[in-house]
Amino acid sequence: MLDASTKAQLKSYIERATAPIEIVASLDDSKASSELQSLLKDISDVSALVKVSESTGDNHRKPSFSINRPGENHGPRFAGLPMGHEFTSLILALLQIGGYPPKVDQAILEQIRALDGDFKFEIYVSLTCHSCPDVVQALNLMAVQNPRITNTMIDGALFQDEVKERQIMAVPTVFLNGTEFSQGRMSLEEILAKIDTSGVEREARKIAAKAPFDVLIVGGGPAGAAAAVYAARKGIRTGIVAERFGGQVLDTLGIENFISIQHTEGPQFSVALEQHVRDYDVDIMNLQRAKALVSKAGPGTDMIEIQLESGASLQARSVIISTGARWRNINVPGEHEYKNKGVAYCPHCDGPLFKGKRVSVIGGGNSGVEAAIDLAGIVGHVTLIEFDSVLRADAVLQRKLHSLKNVTVFTNAQTTEITGDSQKVNGLAYKNRSTGELHKVELEGVFIQIGLIPNTDWLKGTVELSKHGEIVVDARGQTSLPGVFAAGDATTVPFKQIIIAAGDGAKAALSAFDHLIRTPVPVVELEPALAE
Repeated sequence: MLDASTKAQLKSYIERATAPIEIVASLDDSKASSELQSLLKDISDVSALVKVSESTGDNHRKPSFSINRPGENHGPRFAGLPMGHEFTSLILALLQIGGYPPKVDQAILEQIRALDGDFKFEIYVSLTCHSCPDVVQALNLMAVQNPRITNTMIDGALFQDEVKERQIMAVPTVFLNGTEFSQGRMSLEEILAKIDTSGVEREARKIAAKAPFDVLIVGGGPAGAAAAVYAARKGIRTGIVAERFGGQVLDTLGIENFISIQHTEGPQFSVALEQHVRDYDVDIMNLQRAKALVSKAGPGTDMIEIQLESGASLQARSVIISTGARWRNINVPGEHEYKNKGVAYCPHCDGPLFKGKRVSVIGGGNSGVEAAIDLAGIVGHVTLIEFDSVLRADAVLQRKLHSLKNVTVFTNAQTTEITGDSQKVNGLAYKNRSTGELHKVELEGVFIQIGLIPNTDWLKGTVELSKHGEIVVDARGQTSLPGVFAAGDATTVPFKQIIIAAGDGAKAALSAFDHLIRTPVPVVELEPALAE
């Protein structure tokens, strides 16, 4: 099953295990079971600690296998062959069962072990999904740490009947105790926050008790990370509060234009950003969404307050806003109703679920044309719809697109509705903007790729925003409010690129430091008895 190079790599990893590992397989006479049997033999061949056996008469999905410590039965289960992006999930599960400690804060491990309740997770994935492994690995870790938690990874391409029955049209999709729990990328901390509300309350109290910061950065994408590094290097008290560290980069597949890094992928780049920030004395507060900004500038104080959705508040002498942007919706009937039921935003993640089917891509810029090209190799047919009279993508991408036989392009077309049968998408309606004629396209999936919208709703009425909702900044990153700076995709700076956001973050941090050294620190008046 594994080539010599992969098998040697696997052996080098499994050598880190120190305890016995039991793998129990559930097989039938299918080709997939034969391939799984071969994979498990390759695993057992590389280490004497690994024992493989076959279960008979069980009711588990076939083919599947579980990984356990001797005498236990709650370890991670894989339904299908965990190859592609999920091969790393397999290796980590083997190592953790084999006694290799996970790289997770002890406090989080203790929180997992203390969870009260029975949690049966099932996660549907595609092996080409770059968002799925993070969720699989988080749930597997929980299953290793707590005997009342189980997790099964299910390859949606192999178990199509289940995908159809549960109407799964986006991955990763997680079920908890038989009920849909989540869709899309989630970190271990996000999963815990969703099932352990007491932990959220504890974290809010801890945040509310923090002393004021010299600079507080709101947002943990490339702009926020760069700002944190540059601020911390100045030796000032620096904090960063983020709804999701990494931001939109987590949902980006290939990155090939960040100078000095020839190629990386969004999730790996995000991990590198966080590791770099953690090399400095920066207080990172993740999974915290900003609700409001309140300036307290006045006699005797220059403090700025950031209020969080959790109920906590933070104080700072200066603030850098780097909350980024999110996918723009087309806001037509059917988009919201059929989100993740045929309406999708990530062709790399969800494309395999539409194998052989008809889909549409809305948007003729680089992201839309790239999506259409990628999908054309998987689906039966792609219809690309562009509002403008011409495509706006790079010429090289347009040439590739027009060379594909299973792609149809409509320009000067306005999408008016996404239709469905109340369960899933079955078509799309568009209007020819030249003639006014209405058309209907029958299909099973719609991928929306029309750009971004800034995450600035929470700032309305506090700092100046452009007509597009972007934060208005000057050449130094200064906003309309003294002591408040901004950087990245949430601002009026043109060209929303990772490298530009990182540079803006550095500039905003240097500007904030310059502001601080030119702003006198308020003198606190002591009580007469204390002054003596």
